Amino acid sequence: MTSQVQKQVGKYRWTICALLFAATTINYLDRQVLSLLQPTLSKEYHWTNTDYANITAIFQFVYAFALLFAGRIIDRIGTKKGYSWALIIWSLGAMLHALAIPMGEALVSFFGFVGLTLFPISVFGFLVSRSVLAIGEAGNFPAAIKATAEYFPKKDRAYATGIFNSGANIGAVLAPLTVPWIETHWGWQAAFISIGAMGFLWLIFWWVYYDKPEKQKRLSQAELAYINSDDAEKGVEKIKENAGHKVKWTTLLGYKQTWAFAIGKFMTDGVWWFFLFWLPAYLDAQYGINGEAIMLPLAVLYTMTMFGSIGGGYFPKYFINKGYSPYDGRMRAMFIIALFPLLVLLAQPLGHYGFWIPVFFIGIGASAHQAWSANIFTTVSDMFPKKAVGTVTGIGGLAGGLGGVVISKIGGWIFDAYDKAGHLSTGYTIMFAICSVAYLIAWLCMKALVPRYKLITDL
Repeated sequence: MTSQVQKQVGKYRWTICALLFAATTINYLDRQVLSLLQPTLSKEYHWTNTDYANITAIFQFVYAFALLFAGRIIDRIGTKKGYSWALIIWSLGAMLHALAIPMGEALVSFFGFVGLTLFPISVFGFLVSRSVLAIGEAGNFPAAIKATAEYFPKKDRAYATGIFNSGANIGAVLAPLTVPWIETHWGWQAAFISIGAMGFLWLIFWWVYYDKPEKQKRLSQAELAYINSDDAEKGVEKIKENAGHKVKWTTLLGYKQTWAFAIGKFMTDGVWWFFLFWLPAYLDAQYGINGEAIMLPLAVLYTMTMFGSIGGGYFPKYFINKGYSPYDGRMRAMFIIALFPLLVLLAQPLGHYGFWIPVFFIGIGASAHQAWSANIFTTVSDMFPKKAVGTVTGIGGLAGGLGGVVISKIGGWIFDAYDKAGHLSTGYTIMFAICSVAYLIAWLCMKALVPRYKLITDL
């Protein structure tokens, strides 16, 4: 669309995209605080790699199952209320981490009274607070994807998704620039409280500026018409509304499109989780970089991922403009994107030249993940009617979260085993190899299940 036509249509939908971007930034700030404090907390409370893996895995496990219900709930109560409740819960969960030790003491005392000793005090407290955080954070992406489907036609959704999804990168950049400083000057508890409280400010803007497009008074008729320009989609929505029944999970699981999305998420989400939760531990273990010294390398690495998110979201337009359907153009773009993580294989072999080498190659891999993520999310709204988008996104989120649990547990086990043998670097080499090939395998599975674009019209 030319700039002159765009000016006539209006730009309010990009205000909504900015709100989604801000929420995703806060979301990733909250979830990354723990990984940046891991070196301090591990030393203070004597955590093993397995202890830390258990804490990260419980977040991913609860997040995975909460995603399944989050998408369903958001489809039922609407984007505005659903997003609000998600943010309130995750912000309170983030702040709850500051009370992890007294919570752990109370829980250990209770379970000890009934004859059960499950986890050390500190681990127990963080398991509970991570679980609350996960329940709330599970609502972010189903709500954001649903809002994007409501406010953008198909041809623009990957780009809009790439923009709001880049909030994950901004959050990942801001976290190492703020959390170590807060910890140094105010203590680790203050880091959880101050970062967690930010979400309540966003909530004010959300309630002021968001409403469904047909109820949005700030939206021009021309822009509303542009948003609803997908005639095929409108026909599907009309069928769905006239049917007057809920779409069941079991019904959605009968479609290969659902399984393609779920398998793609299972294979690749764990890679991002691994980078997010283990990179500070990696830089500390391999290069002795921790505290405020970690701020610059992580900030540079996650700044790289921002370009992948936005560029990856825009990339499919090259093929769509050549006449491909949105889905087919997206899949072509995703294949090219899936090649870039192979560079992560060079991180360890060349790492002896200095820590900036692995930072650079892992940055490319993480950037490719964000480009991949912007597109795989949009495959759902390409093929499913809007009222099913949140639920299908939740199913894929469940699969992605379980993939994250698997890779965290494997990582913790491998790192402890190789650390005990005195070859921790070999453990990281193995994990980086797994991360590098995951995307090509995921693409092949998705392409095998859905070789060509097919719009679902019978829901």
